[in-house]
Amino acid sequence: MKTFIVAFAAGMAVAGSALAQSAPGPTLKQVRDRGALICGVGTGLAGFGIPDAQGNWSGLDVDYCRAIAATIFDDPSKVRFVPLTAQSRFTALQSGEVDVLIRNSTWTMSRDTALGITFLATNYYDGQGFMAKKSLGVASALKLDGATVCVQQGTTTELNLADFFRRNNLKYTPVTFATNDETRNAYESGRCDAFTTDVSGLYAERLKLTQPDAHIVLPEVISKEPLASSVRANGDQQWANIVKWTHYAMINAEELGVTRANLAQQLSSTNPEIRRMLGVEGKFGEGIGLTTDWVARIVRHIGNYGESFERNVGESSRLKIGRGVNALWSNGGLQYAPPIR
Repeated sequence: MKTFIVAFAAGMAVAGSALAQSAPGPTLKQVRDRGALICGVGTGLAGFGIPDAQGNWSGLDVDYCRAIAATIFDDPSKVRFVPLTAQSRFTALQSGEVDVLIRNSTWTMSRDTALGITFLATNYYDGQGFMAKKSLGVASALKLDGATVCVQQGTTTELNLADFFRRNNLKYTPVTFATNDETRNAYESGRCDAFTTDVSGLYAERLKLTQPDAHIVLPEVISKEPLASSVRANGDQQWANIVKWTHYAMINAEELGVTRANLAQQLSSTNPEIRRMLGVEGKFGEGIGLTTDWVARIVRHIGNYGESFERNVGESSRLKIGRGVNALWSNGGLQYAPPIR
C-alpha cells in the first residue's frame, strides 16, 4: 500500500508539473500571433448567430466564439466571424480558413470520422421538425402525405426528411435550396406546403416571416440533432481541449451558481469546486495553455451557460424556447460537464 501511495503521489506530481509547463500548441500560437480568433458561424440564424445592421454579431453560437476569445485574450471582441453556408462550412474548417466551427452543425458519425474534423461538445440539443401555414389545417406532420416540403440541401435535414416519410409510408416532394433564406422565402411564397429544419431554426425563421402568427411549428420531433463545436482533426489536442473545456466551464459555472453578477463575490467562496474552477486554487488553465483565471474570464465577459441560453434563445428572448433537454442534468436535462479538478 505504501509503495502504491508513493507511486500515486509521484504520478500526481508529474501531472502537476505537466499542467504548469504546457506550451502553446500550433493553433493557439497562431491565434495569439494573429491577435484574433477566426470563428466559423452561420449565415444568419436568430438566437444562434446573426449580425445587426452595423455588423455586430450575437447569438448562442457567437457567445461561444467570444468565450474562447475571452479565455485567450481576456477580450471577447477579438474574434473575426466568418459566415458559412451548409455547403462551405466543413471545407472552410478543413482548409484552415477558420480556427473553429460553431455553427448549428449536427454531430454525426460520418462527419466525425470521415471529414478530417473532430466534434467536441454539444452546446444545443435539438431535433428536426416541420412548420406549416395554419391555413393548411394540418396539426401533425403525419398529415403531410403528398406534401411538398422546402428543405436546405447539403444537410442532415434532407436525409431525416426522407427517413421520416419512408418510415411512415407517406409520399412527399422535396424542394431544395442552398441557404436558409432561400428555403424560408420559397416556403413563404407558397412553393411548399411545409418547411423543415431543426426546431430551434423553425422558431428563428418564423420571426422573419411577414405574418409569424399565421404559421405553426408542428409537434413532431423526427430526429436527434446534437449541435456541436468542431475543430480540425490535426492532432492539436491542446486546441481541442480549449474549445471543449470552454463549453464545460460554462456548464460548471451554471451548476455551481457562478454568474456575471456574483463573480466578484464567488472569487472569495470557500467552496473548493468554485475555487478550483475560478483559479483561486490550482493551475488547471495552465494545463491547456491558458491562464489560471480562464473560467473567470468567460463568466466575466459572457456569463454561464444558462445566462447565454436565456439571453439568446430562452424565455426572455424573442425565440422564447424553454430549456427542455438543454437544462442541466440536475434539472432533468442533458447538459452535463466533467468536473474541473
